[in-house]
Amino acid sequence: MSIEIQDPELKEMFEHGLYFHGHLCPAMPLGLRAGLLARRKLGVGRSQDKELMVLAETAEGHAMACFLDGVMMATGCTYGKGNCKKLRYGKLAFTLIDKKGKRQVRVSVKPEFIFQALKTSPFIAKRKAGVPPQDVERELAEAAVNKVLNLPEEQLFNVGEITPVEPEKVSGTFEAHPCEKCGEAVYAKWIRVKDGKFYCISCSGYKG
Repeated sequence: MSIEIQDPELKEMFEHGLYFHGHLCPAMPLGLRAGLLARRKLGVGRSQDKELMVLAETAEGHAMACFLDGVMMATGCTYGKGNCKKLRYGKLAFTLIDKKGKRQVRVSVKPEFIFQALKTSPFIAKRKAGVPPQDVERELAEAAVNKVLNLPEEQLFNVGEITPVEPEKVSGTFEAHPCEKCGEAVYAKWIRVKDGKFYCISCSGYKG
C-alpha cells in the first residue's frame, strides 16, 4: 500500500507536513485538508507573514491533537510567526482569520467521523494500547491516512459561514536589554524591573 493523493497542492503539503510532523498518522493530514479547505473558502494563499491568523481549539493530551500541525502547514500560521494561538478547548476545530479582508471562517471535524475513528480505527486501537505512532504497522497507518486523504470533505468537516471580524492589532518590538542576572537578551515587553534593574521573567522571581 502507498499514500494516494490526487490534489497536487495537498500532495506537496503532505510531503512537507510529514517531514515536519515526524510520523505517519491520520490526524496531521486531517489538519492539512481542514486548513486547505478554510483557505479556499476564504480565497487566500498561505500566510507568508501575519496576513492570516489561526485560533486553534486543540489542546494537549488528547487523541488526534496532531491535527494542528496539519493546519499550520496548510495555512502558514505558526507559533514562530505569532499567528497561531491555541485556545485549548479540547476540540478538533479552528477559526482562520483573513486579517486584510477582515473575514473569518470556522472549520471543525464532524463528531460522527471522530467517534467512528475512536471506535473502529485499527491505527487508533494500537495507539490506545500504548503503541507509539511511529511503531504502528505501516499498513495500518497508511490505511488510516488514505481514508482521511480521500474521503469527501462533506464527510469530514463542518464549515461555518464567512463572518466579518476586526483583527487584533499586535505590533512587534525590536527593543531588547540584557538581563541583570543571566545576561541573556530580553525583549522589552517581557522585561521585569526589580530594584531599578532589568531582569528576564525567570530570573526576576516573578511568576509572569
